[in-house]
Amino acid sequence: MDPCKVKIPPMRDLTIENITENTILINSQGPDPRLQYILERLVTHLHDFARETRLSTKEWMAGLQFLIEVGKICSDVRNEFILLSDILGLSLLVDSIDHPKPLHSTEGSVLGPFHTRYADPMPSGDTMSHDPHGTPCLVLCTLKTSTGAPIPDAKIDIWETDSSGHYDVQYEDRDQPDGRCVMRSDAQGRFWFRAIEPVSYAIPHDGPVGKLLVLLRRHPFRPAHLHFMFEKEGFDHLITALYLKNDPYETSDAVFGVKQSLLVSFHPCDEATAKEYDVEPGTPVLEYDFVLVSEKEANDLRDRKSVVALEALGRKVRLWRGLPVPDLD
Repeated sequence: MDPCKVKIPPMRDLTIENITENTILINSQGPDPRLQYILERLVTHLHDFARETRLSTKEWMAGLQFLIEVGKICSDVRNEFILLSDILGLSLLVDSIDHPKPLHSTEGSVLGPFHTRYADPMPSGDTMSHDPHGTPCLVLCTLKTSTGAPIPDAKIDIWETDSSGHYDVQYEDRDQPDGRCVMRSDAQGRFWFRAIEPVSYAIPHDGPVGKLLVLLRRHPFRPAHLHFMFEKEGFDHLITALYLKNDPYETSDAVFGVKQSLLVSFHPCDEATAKEYDVEPGTPVLEYDFVLVSEKEANDLRDRKSVVALEALGRKVRLWRGLPVPDLD
């Protein structure tokens, strides 16, 4: 971009009172209305935050250094920024806004920092977790539309910790994925697998996010759960998890992921089920029926909610590529 061809609004003598409007003005030269809107709101809230808290230079520098440390600890298998977003409640908030769920569909939850693309494909009935210290279990699931029709050939990512509460990628000496897999639903929308009973565990707290939790007098624990992610053309992307009822951290999840509709319990496998799925009678069994909504249904619901929510805040908007921007007409 040739700076000689860019018209910059004149700015001088900037003060506490006029820095915000001038920053927004200079950020409004591009052709993308959505980017302009995001930057306008971001700058407005950031500047108001600084003014409302009377932010000191020392605090500002401490915040910048904190973000630097968050970046330093990130790796291919650990995303401290996702963890930070999680403990601030932002991850769940964004998912709830971008993927609203109508009644009777499966609610979303947080992705977490340990999902990877290194999981092996696995057929139904196979074993996902090979931890010899874990309690073996059987998980039986169906995947259907909101009208009850089965959804075949959906891609399903599944992952969990081992019995000590660690994901496979947290071990430096791991030689292959474990505790995670990628499955496909069958013609009846079914998928099932063997795993180990999930356990409560602490999110990584040896880095800057953990230090922040200490300062806030918050614990780092998550209730026992299994992660699921569903992808199928024509359906809204779903990231969710199933949480064990009565877990000690059910009501104080460090990353705010638990929802009532996602609480589940194991029950002992009866003789008929044990024979059908080739497991020992009495094996803990978890059963759950997942419901996906169509991409159109989710998009329409998101659009309606966006307009209503922003109008309630006194903001006149229009939708541009499915996202709100100021309506200047």
